[in-house]
Amino acid sequence: MLTDQGSVLLDKDGKRKHTRPTFSGQQIFALEKTFEQTKYLAGPERARLAYSLGMTESQVKVWFQNRRTKWRKKHAAEMATAKKKQDSETERLKGASENEEEDDDYNKPLDPNSDDEKITQLLQKHKSSGSLHLHTSENESSS
Repeated sequence: MLTDQGSVLLDKDGKRKHTRPTFSGQQIFALEKTFEQTKYLAGPERARLAYSLGMTESQVKVWFQNRRTKWRKKHAAEMATAKKKQDSETERLKGASENEEEDDDYNKPLDPNSDDEKITQLLQKHKSSGSLHLHTSENESSS
């Protein structure tokens, strides 16, 4: 016996065996629209929706249970993705602020007599990055 909500078959012992119901596009559309408005249906709402769609209350109830599970999983995955994105942005900003603190050293005047170690570190840092351009009074006078 076949119905539009699924089929009822007999197993090898002659017992009724239920298969998964197949819902029409119209039924799924109506269920999804209802789910967008409310994630939970009370008894009377479920009964009205089931009647209007030609489904049993049990089918509507199970559909909503399954749809909530799917929605929670998707929502949890989106939250995890957003958290990872936020964490990486926080790390990026943290790294940028650490670099700004290091850059503060460049803005302070150096004392050639007492800041030898600092001068050496700054020179090594710039030498490795290739961004050091020295302009001394000797270079300027010979140019």
